[in-house]
Amino acid sequence: MTAAYSAEPILSKEAAIAALKGEDNQIRYYAAWWLGKHQVQSACTALCEALFDERYRIPSGGYPLRRQAARALGQLKNPQAVPALIAALACDDLHLREAVIQALAAIGDQQAVEPLLKLLQSHQQQPLEALIEALATLQVWSARPQIEPFLNHTSERVQCAAARYLFLLTQEPQYIERIINNLNHDNMYLRWAAIFDLGAVGHRQAINAILAARVPNSLKLLNLKRILEALLDNERTDQETTELIFQAIDDLLIQL
Repeated sequence: MTAAYSAEPILSKEAAIAALKGEDNQIRYYAAWWLGKHQVQSACTALCEALFDERYRIPSGGYPLRRQAARALGQLKNPQAVPALIAALACDDLHLREAVIQALAAIGDQQAVEPLLKLLQSHQQQPLEALIEALATLQVWSARPQIEPFLNHTSERVQCAAARYLFLLTQEPQYIERIINNLNHDNMYLRWAAIFDLGAVGHRQAINAILAARVPNSLKLLNLKRILEALLDNERTDQETTELIFQAIDDLLIQL
């Protein structure tokens, strides 16, 4: 894709940052995606400014550029973006709030805890799946009384998010089994959501369930990699489990 204001392709971080401030909304959106994909830290300020863009708004009221800027900031994982992301939570765009919450979880800064708890307690519609997952990632265990009732929510994805939170907190098998049960769901997207929950849990039982799941091998590989990275970051590495994952990844790669 080229930047219409200069007819130059976006092949450098300088071109992408300039395009983000250009006139063509589609190119600005692409520039935000490019900056996130390439984790351009020098674009943090420009992406934070894009969180409050008023020029690109769709008829239904959403802000596509703001959403993509939030996703890009999540890929940058730069703590300097946290204050702007927290301020962006006030927007009425539900999909923007979802992207912002996921970015805050990816950054992992504790400044996000209080604003996220306020969202959980508000009466406004919220992206509950992302919100509960973020509270689990940030290990906000004080939210257990508010999250436990979501095990009976009408949305199975929200139920899974609550089970993921509670398993990480308690390590009780009943919660991981609730997620594993969704691997056999007729709805393909629920199966995919469940495998990402298992990738976040990182338990030995989760590894076996991922390998047996009816999902594409690419998704199995992605989530085994997430578990492996978590294990390798742990000071007390489980050598047997690590070797199991390496072998499973080798086997899956041969099948691709």
